[in-house]
Amino acid sequence: MDLWEISCLLTIFFLYLCILFFSRSITNSFLMDNVIKVLYVTQEICPYLPESEIADICRKLPQAIQEKGKEIRTFMPKFGCINERRNQLHEVIRLSGMNLIIDDTDHQLIIKVASIQAARMQVYFIDNDDYFNRKSTTQDENGEDFDDNEDRAIFFARGVIETVKKLRWTPDIVHCHGWMTALMPIYIKKALHDDPFFSKAKVIYSIYDNGFSKHFSPQFAQKSILEGIEKTDLKSVQNDGSFDAVTRLAIDFSDGVIAASENVNTELLEYAKKSQKMTLPYQSPENYVNSYNEFYDQIVGQ
Repeated sequence: MDLWEISCLLTIFFLYLCILFFSRSITNSFLMDNVIKVLYVTQEICPYLPESEIADICRKLPQAIQEKGKEIRTFMPKFGCINERRNQLHEVIRLSGMNLIIDDTDHQLIIKVASIQAARMQVYFIDNDDYFNRKSTTQDENGEDFDDNEDRAIFFARGVIETVKKLRWTPDIVHCHGWMTALMPIYIKKALHDDPFFSKAKVIYSIYDNGFSKHFSPQFAQKSILEGIEKTDLKSVQNDGSFDAVTRLAIDFSDGVIAASENVNTELLEYAKKSQKMTLPYQSPENYVNSYNEFYDQIVGQ
């Protein structure tokens, strides 16, 4: 075999390696692009807050869904009772610094992050000194709901949205847990209906029996409005600031509704069914991961 033949063989082998490398890169890119991305937005997660139904589900569910091959991001408020040193929270400077206007007042958005090492899962925290620098979560030391819980809910929802956009992450599903996330559905479906990061997102709202007793103020609807949202879109809460009314608002703009607690108000589930939303009844702790995962696939396939 002369030098010319050897050179030809080496060239062919090199081209083969190049084709193999690029085909694998394209395949991996295609597979990554087709992984379902789930954004979890919740008001409680263990171990940052004490165990509760919502905190336990929102600790275990994202990990289990990630282990099933989906990509996840998780957000919660940075309540003042969360120990930053013990839980190793740190501020993400590149994501922080934006001001959000709530009821004509500027409030600085601060983003912090921590990792649950055993779950290989990061949690992003929405923080602001005015709203979250308190010794408790949603109630004072006397067990009374904070007067500004509605403003905190507005800030939290808008803070999550702005941070996801800064992360340049495009969720396929936004799964909301707890009444503090109740504005996420209308913001995504109305204010962000043509936003490149959220326009194709499906929204799922989980209803828990952890309601609030102090009604939101008559100004709640007006304070919640963003560009793209009409007053008529907020009809559920125009003259009613109760927990049920706020939940109905979340249902109005969700693609799917889950009964996350065994004893949720059946009238709310009937409301969801009459609105022709996909619904999932209560699932036991042994079954909810698989049931939720199947529900995600059904929602995405709509």
